[in-house]
Amino acid sequence: MLAEAVLRHLAFAAGLAVLSALVVRLMIAWPILDHPNARSSHTRPTPRGGGLGVVLAFVVGMAALYVGAAYARLPPPQFLGVIGAAVAIAAVSLWDDVKDLRFSVKLAAQAGAALVAMAAGLTLDSLALPWIGEVPLGWIGLPLTLFWIVGCTNALNFMDGLDGLVGGSVFLAAVILCVVAAGQGGWFVYAAALLLAAGLAGFLPFNLHPARIFMGDVGSQFLGFMMAVLAVAAARFDAAQVSFLIVPLLLFGLLFDAAFTLLRRAAMGERIAAAHRTHLYQMAQRSGMTVRAVAALHWSFVLFHGALVALFLHLPSGWKPLVVLPALIVQCAWLLHVARRVRRAGLTWSAE
Repeated sequence: MLAEAVLRHLAFAAGLAVLSALVVRLMIAWPILDHPNARSSHTRPTPRGGGLGVVLAFVVGMAALYVGAAYARLPPPQFLGVIGAAVAIAAVSLWDDVKDLRFSVKLAAQAGAALVAMAAGLTLDSLALPWIGEVPLGWIGLPLTLFWIVGCTNALNFMDGLDGLVGGSVFLAAVILCVVAAGQGGWFVYAAALLLAAGLAGFLPFNLHPARIFMGDVGSQFLGFMMAVLAVAAARFDAAQVSFLIVPLLLFGLLFDAAFTLLRRAAMGERIAAAHRTHLYQMAQRSGMTVRAVAALHWSFVLFHGALVALFLHLPSGWKPLVVLPALIVQCAWLLHVARRVRRAGLTWSAE
């Protein structure tokens, strides 16, 4: 019975991957062109908006889930709220791909979508701290949840600047999350992660270097939002909501780069919303690493973090947050390596 169910799920996911690929192919045939500028990593006009294939595959899968798989649904208000918010942020992001909206407009849309998901009941109520145990968050849980969802959405959007980097990283993270959620009996997280992985499987062949299409904001913001929401949903795996850490751990390489770059630019007095090419992954590529090498390294980060998640699942609750430390050590080593390459190449960290 279990093997038959797995095969049915994989067959359904394969069909959604084909749907995603067809939509991406249409976006290449009738493109929204991304013209290169001084801060671009590409050198020729390239279609963007390929993430629409991921979005449509996910929405179709969720519709089928709502109709025919009650065991994998959240309660209807939460389910419809989360999916509605995800579709809304995808729609605004697609509009941004076409019209290049102001950052304030995008931020407002992200916050609005996050508030809808929170109003549907997806908030953090407590967290477990090393050696202390479970700590109730009270009202602080609301702004913390809002900060996490908006922050993760923007982090993946900021990191989507090299062929295959974000798409491949989130694909691997979604596959790992799918397996973990199945083992924990978190069937909504399992189904949603499977659908995201299916959509990305259809998109990735067109996005590997040299990319025929970029995912655009419609893809990166949608993926960031959904992974953030799944992190909150995964917190329900245990009473202390320690399992909230699973998704941030899987995405730690992307989140570290985005956070470090944001803090560094703020410390240098730069406008943090302005376009630039000074993320760690961008500086690595500018210093001589190939696009494929940088993307593959980030994929390896996700696989390493997946191994840490396996360890995480077997640690006592009080020790689980400490599993982030090996990931942090690896990212600090990556930061030092990039800094040495930047110095040797005579590059500057300034965005100007």
